[in-house]
Amino acid sequence: MKRLLNTLYIVNEMNYLSLDGENVVVKNEGKEVGRVPLHNLEAIVCMNYVGASPALMGKCAQYNIGLSFVKPTGQFMARVSGPAYGNILLRKRLYQLTEQKEQALEYSRNFILGKLYNSRGVIQRAMRDYAMRLDCDKLKNVSENIYEQIAQVKKAESIDEIRGYEGEAAKWYFSVFDDLILQQKENFSFHGRSRRPPLDEVNAMLSFAYTLLESMCCAALETVGLDPYAGFMHTDRPGRHSLALDVMEELRAVFADRFVLSLINKKEIKGKDFQRKEDGAVLMNESARSKFITAWQRKKQEQILHPYLEEKIEWGMVPYVQALLLARAIRGDIDGYPPFFWK
Repeated sequence: MKRLLNTLYIVNEMNYLSLDGENVVVKNEGKEVGRVPLHNLEAIVCMNYVGASPALMGKCAQYNIGLSFVKPTGQFMARVSGPAYGNILLRKRLYQLTEQKEQALEYSRNFILGKLYNSRGVIQRAMRDYAMRLDCDKLKNVSENIYEQIAQVKKAESIDEIRGYEGEAAKWYFSVFDDLILQQKENFSFHGRSRRPPLDEVNAMLSFAYTLLESMCCAALETVGLDPYAGFMHTDRPGRHSLALDVMEELRAVFADRFVLSLINKKEIKGKDFQRKEDGAVLMNESARSKFITAWQRKKQEQILHPYLEEKIEWGMVPYVQALLLARAIRGDIDGYPPFFWK
């Protein structure tokens, strides 16, 4: 159980929520493990299997407290809301902002500044941790080039300019991604992104990690009442979670990419865990996907210090915190959206 910004998160998969007077009660195997007054809450997010009582659902609807249900793996399932749920105003404001050139530019800038800062941080962390095993001069040159793109993004006057600088930074970042693979080089090598389909083992893992991360960001946006399809930098397209793709930009390198590198370097995933199709596509087999998801769940439980809140939270909570901050920025409760800058 974790409270952040007037939102209660239930992260233990076996916790059950019930109502006692004006309080939400958290129980585990029938024993009370937590109690929070409803008047202190704006929303409740349940990442559990056993759910909540109908009485609590009714009270949350009555008090206009958003009660959302998310699978432990990250997929959004449903949200309970009353007849006068206020998020229509939030969504209308989101739609307005995505159509306003200056506002869309500012939000896009912040998303990409977070992405480039964190991409550079992954490279700098690798130089610090494995200085004796890496070509640090090469990595330092890439880090400096990404820093130049950060400076350009800050001065950009259009979203197209930002896309250009982001693309240039991505080329530099992925040019040394293979250097960060320190184990199992006979089975895992990286020579550039290939998506549909992935053409090697590393790209297969990256694509799967990005899919899981996108699902988490969609769920996070849904729980705060934002439309994951209405993006700022990623343009609207039927079936595309444009806003979720915007939010996940900041987390690609520090969450998904580092996770994939860790699985390879710790030999948790091996070359035998993949299969190659006739069209050249390389896919993880069922056993590999199971190991991947198990490790992903462990990763989500690791704690970090959130740079903006200055509170310790689990990695799996980061998309939810960023969604909350985005909603607050859109409502005007805070001055601008604070990107996630990994430290």
